[in-house]
Amino acid sequence: MASKNVNTKGKTAVRRKKKDQSTAKGRRKKNKIFLFVLEIILLVALLAVLYIVLKAEDVEKITINKENIEFNETVESNESLKGYRNIALFGVDSRDGSLGKGNRSDTIMIASINMDTGDVKLVSVYRDTYLNLGNDTYNKCNSAYAQGGPEQAINMLNMNLDLNIEDYVTVGFTGLTETVDALGGVEIDVLESEIRHLNNYQISMVGTTTDGKTFVADEGKDYTAVSHAGRQTLNGLQATAYCRVRQIGDDFARAERQRTVLAAIMEKAQDADPATLNKILDRVLPNVSTSLDVDEMIQVLGKINDYRIAATEGFPFDDSIATGTVGSKGSCVIPVDLAVNVQKLHNLLFENSEYELSAEVQSYSQKVRTDTGR
Repeated sequence: MASKNVNTKGKTAVRRKKKDQSTAKGRRKKNKIFLFVLEIILLVALLAVLYIVLKAEDVEKITINKENIEFNETVESNESLKGYRNIALFGVDSRDGSLGKGNRSDTIMIASINMDTGDVKLVSVYRDTYLNLGNDTYNKCNSAYAQGGPEQAINMLNMNLDLNIEDYVTVGFTGLTETVDALGGVEIDVLESEIRHLNNYQISMVGTTTDGKTFVADEGKDYTAVSHAGRQTLNGLQATAYCRVRQIGDDFARAERQRTVLAAIMEKAQDADPATLNKILDRVLPNVSTSLDVDEMIQVLGKINDYRIAATEGFPFDDSIATGTVGSKGSCVIPVDLAVNVQKLHNLLFENSEYELSAEVQSYSQKVRTDTGR
């Protein structure tokens, strides 16, 4: 999949220039763009987990109380879940290096590993999806991580999706800046309309500028303004700022920018020498947190050579999704309806086409319909 992303880089600019003329139907198709981002992140996460086994002391260990991790009786008796290891993967945008509660999860993924075959199925839960937050309040699902860290975010996934997740890996995206710098920068085709916002995000990440162009922040980071449109090499701060631009296009356009950067990273990393890759991992690992201990990592990675991405999807599914304003919660992604989406999810992950929903999920589904009118 990474090679497919790289092969499409020449078409990226054309697709992005057509954004402003896209119809509602075209916008729905852009949901799929997000999946490419998540698949790349999954591959990076799996590599990070492998490296954690060798350098476990570099990783923040946030112990979660598994007695507080909940899944209902229907899940406990569900035979189709046997033989699968389900792990939550979160991406957070942390400014202070913390990876626990207080950070909204920009990326929420479920990696379901068939321990017999090595097949990995990846489902992204769109961060603005209107769901039960794990405490019988309803909001955008990325609020769960902010309120209660990975523990509440796991419960949110289990409650709404009839799952049995007990472990997680969180990656702080502040490591993106140093990764790009370690590679010597990445080539990105920047649009004229993106320049101002890209530079503003750079300033917001390092402080204020004295001359409008260049200065060195206290942390030792250089801020260099992007001055012209076109294909050019962006440094780590510039590339990270590019990923953060929200004002041009919708949130799926932002996801496409992330994909563009990550594809460029993958392309350049393929040609990097072992010393450079080792330096990258050394910089990324301090931005990784997990509940897994070394023995569990080894168990998960026992068939690492057999792992393959067997399926990727978004949740809610693209034929059962809507967007709309939900009161004070603002614009949300709405599952239409949650019950239907959960049945599709179990068919995808566990090949259970006759899955019978728990009473709890049926009640959450009704509440989402009542609140959203969908």
